[in-house]
Amino acid sequence: MPQLSAIVITRNEAGNIGQCLDGLKFCDELIVVDCGSDDGTVDIARAKGARVETHEFSGFGPQKNFALSLATGTWVLSVDADERVTPELAAAVKAALSDTGADGFEIPRVSSFCGRPMGHSGWFPDYVLRLFRRGKASFDNVPVHERVICSGTVKRLAPALLHHPVQKLEDALSRMDRYSTASAGALVAAGRKVSFFAGIGHGFYAFLRTYVLRLGFLDGAEGFLLAVANAEGSYYRYMKAWLAARRRN
Repeated sequence: MPQLSAIVITRNEAGNIGQCLDGLKFCDELIVVDCGSDDGTVDIARAKGARVETHEFSGFGPQKNFALSLATGTWVLSVDADERVTPELAAAVKAALSDTGADGFEIPRVSSFCGRPMGHSGWFPDYVLRLFRRGKASFDNVPVHERVICSGTVKRLAPALLHHPVQKLEDALSRMDRYSTASAGALVAAGRKVSFFAGIGHGFYAFLRTYVLRLGFLDGAEGFLLAVANAEGSYYRYMKAWLAARRRN
C-alpha cells in the first residue's frame, strides 16, 4: 500500500499542473480530480504519471473530499495546482511520515501577488493543514475557502509551500469574480439577510483591514493592488447575494 498519496483538484490548469506534479514526484501516488478542463490539463497530468478522474464540481470542499476518497496511502498531501512543493518541503514531508505522535501537519505558505511574495496583507504568515493521516482528517463541505478538519494531534513543518494564485492582474479579477459568486451563493443558501449597504461597508472594511490593519502598505504597490482586489471581492460578494435574494422575493 502506498505510504503517501498526493491529491490535486483541477479545472483548466494547463499552465500550472505540470510544475505542480513535478514537485510531487516523491509521493507514492498522484491523484488528480478534474471537473471539465478543455485546455490540456488532463493530458498533462496523465503524462506526469497521475491517476486522473473526472468529477462534477459542487464546491471546493466536496471536490477535495472526493479526491481524498480515492487516496490509498497511509498519509495524504493535499496541494492546489497553483502551489509548489520545494525540495526542502518534500524532505520535511518525508521525514514527518515517521512521526508517530502526529496525525496532521500545518505548512507555512508563502503567496505571491503579481510576482511579488507577500510578507504582510494577511497573506503571511499563513499556516495551512495539508499533510494528514488518511482516516484522521477530511475537508469541510463548504463551497469556497474549505479547510481540513483533523481529529488528531497537529504539528507544524518549517519549510514553506509556495503559492502563486495571481500571476497577473487579470488573474485577480477572474479569481475575485469566481470566489465572490461562490461566497454569495453560500450566503443566500444560509438564509442570510443582506442589505444594499452591506456590500459598501464590507468592501471598505476589507480594504482597511488588508492595507492598514494587516500592514499591506509594507508590501508596496502590490499590497495596494491586493487591498483593492480584496475590497472588490467583498463588495461583489454581498452585492451578488443582495441581488440574488431580491430576485427570489
